[in-house]
Parts: sequence; C-alpha cells; structure tokens
Amino acid sequence: MRMVTDRERRARLVRRHGIAPDHRYADVATATQAMTAWHATEAATVHLALHARVHDLRVEDVERALYEERSLVKQLAMRRTLFAFPRDLLPAALGSASARVAAQEEKNLYKWLTSGGIHEDQDGWIEKAYAATLAALADGEPRTTTQLRELVPELDARFRMGTPGKKWGGEFAIGRWVIGTLAAQGRLMRATNLGHWRLNKPAWTLTESWLDEVPVPLAPAEGYAELVRRWLGTFGPGTEADMVWWLGSTKSAVRAALAAVGAVEVGLEGGGTGWVLPDDPIATSPEPEIEPSAALLPTLDPTVMGWKERGFYLDAEDVAYLFDSNGNAGNTAWWDGRIVGAWAQDDDGRVHPIVRHDIGGAGQKALVAEAERLTEWLDGVVIVNVYKSRQMKEATLP
Repeated sequence: MRMVTDRERRARLVRRHGIAPDHRYADVATATQAMTAWHATEAATVHLALHARVHDLRVEDVERALYEERSLVKQLAMRRTLFAFPRDLLPAALGSASARVAAQEEKNLYKWLTSGGIHEDQDGWIEKAYAATLAALADGEPRTTTQLRELVPELDARFRMGTPGKKWGGEFAIGRWVIGTLAAQGRLMRATNLGHWRLNKPAWTLTESWLDEVPVPLAPAEGYAELVRRWLGTFGPGTEADMVWWLGSTKSAVRAALAAVGAVEVGLEGGGTGWVLPDDPIATSPEPEIEPSAALLPTLDPTVMGWKERGFYLDAEDVAYLFDSNGNAGNTAWWDGRIVGAWAQDDDGRVHPIVRHDIGGAGQKALVAEAERLTEWLDGVVIVNVYKSRQMKEATLP
C-alpha cells in the first residue's frame, strides 16, 4: 500500500478545506459539502468558519442558510456536540450519532428524576413531559426554554447536581434536559436564534414545523456508514482512532462502516494505517504540492477538531496552549498547513495573530493580512468565547 507523507496530508487539508485564498469556495452550500458539518456549540463558529473558506461571505448568507432556507440545520450529534449539518445528512446523523446521544440523554433524565425525589413511575413521568412539551409547540410558534417551562409544569421540576457552591453544582430545572433529549431524538429543532449571531439563544419548534419534509432516520449501521463516507471525503486519510473519536462511537461501528463504504488502506508517515475512499487518488498517486498560505480559524473549527491524532499539523508542545483541558480547541492561526499559534481580539474588535513559531517574514505578513480581513468583516463585533485556550487568555495584545 502507498505511504502518504505528512506534507501531502497538509497540502490536502489546505486544498479540500478551502483555507487558502486560491481554494476558497463560492458559497455556503459548496463549503458545507466539503466540510461535512460545522461545529455549532459556539454560535459564532459557524459564521467564522465559513468566512475563512467562502469568497465574499456576508453574515446574512449564513443566517439565510440557517434560518430561511434551512439548508443548514443544527442538531446534537457526535460526542454530544452541536453541529450544523447540511439537510441531506440529517437522516444519517439522526439514525446513528444522534440516536446514541439521545439514549445517553434519556438515561440522564432518569438519574435527575431520582436526584429530584421523583421515584414513582419515572417512565410515565418522562412520557408525560415529552407529550406536554410537544403539545406546547403544536401551534407552530417557536418558544424558548423559559417560555416552555412556564407552559409545562414538568419542565420546572428541580434536581440537584454536583456540589453546591461549586462552578457546576447547584439546583437546576429539569426542562433543559427534557428539551435536549427531544432535540437529540430529532423531535424538536432549534429554530430562529433570538440573539445576536455570535450568541446561542435558540427558540424551539417541532421538527415538522421547521422542515418542510421531516427526515427519516437511517438504520444505525447505514447512518454510520454515510457519516464515515463523508468524513473520509473531508478528512481522509485518517485512522480508525480518528473516526472512533470524531463519531463518539465504537471500533466495531467504525469497522463496519469502513467495510460498507469499501474504504482502502494507506500508510501514514507518522506510523499506523490510514483509510481513504476507494476512488481517492491519494491511494495511488501523490497529493499535488500547494503554495504556503495563512488562515485564522475559530474556536472548535471543524478542521482543527477533525482528527484525534493531530501530529501532522500540530506540535505536541503547543497542545496545552491551544486546547483547553477537555480537548476543545480555541482560535488557531495557520501557516502552510500547520497550526502555528492563535488569534485574539482587542477591546475595539481588532484581530491580532499570536504566533508561537518562527514562520518567516512571508508567513507573518500573510497572517497580518488575514487578521485585517477578519477585522474588517467583523466590523467591531467582539466574539466572546466559552472555550478559550490558554494562549488566548494570556495573550498581550498591542
């Protein structure tokens, strides 16, 4: 089998992910097909990740795709992470990764009921809460979690989690978990965002109210096979460990999916076996070289979070500075297919690259140009990040 070098993988990453000026995509739809799905835990990531990859993108283009055309749909899926999926990938996600998350979320509901002192007929309580929540949205009017709690008494039931007084401890209303489970099951959708585009403030609605055609979940094996096929098209070559991690699934599910799509093996310079689609030219021919280029990618960008084994584009000593303790990536600065640092904004909204490596004058100049491009696009908007890396927190800006 052919051995694929790290340099080839970096060239492919830049080209396929559209993070070089000469390889950006024409619109939201083509960029989304190229990237499989967008991380959406932080609302701004979708907009910023698309800006990095799409020519002449406007905020309104992203908002239209999310809330008017609904060609991008937010759905809880792999690793209990919120993604913005292209509409055609929803059946695969709902039948596999989302179904797995939904089962985990429902299991937690039983735990929270016990914690809240509700011990009798927990099955009946959950079904009643589900039915009442769905009924409260039957008129097609989107409502926030707070509004639903006012209409559905069950959603305001209280339970204790963690240690009181600690950051994640205290008393909580169970409504968030009931709604979250229904959403993971694909019975509810996140409708129009009620806040600024950089903030997550969703209203909820029935799936049949949000989409003109309700997606029918695929069988789990079919769903995982389709997700793996898309992943290989975006991130291949990658290892079995990469796919198990990205999917939040099992080795057996990944192996079955690889067999279903007819994936073929390649060697990797860093060791181990990589997988690609059967018609991928890199299995038999070298990836063409590419000119060095710069990019500024947002927190939880799909490129940064696409692989578990990141050594071909990330130095091990940089991990503690660019990722939080849970493995969530902050903003990253790229040169020639590698992460070379981060970026942050000052109080006026100006973007500044934070470079950790010697990338020469051309690299520095290119990153400054990207920072100016992003500053102009943000037009004074300051992004507030939940997942802020050590490098972002400690940065001393001009």
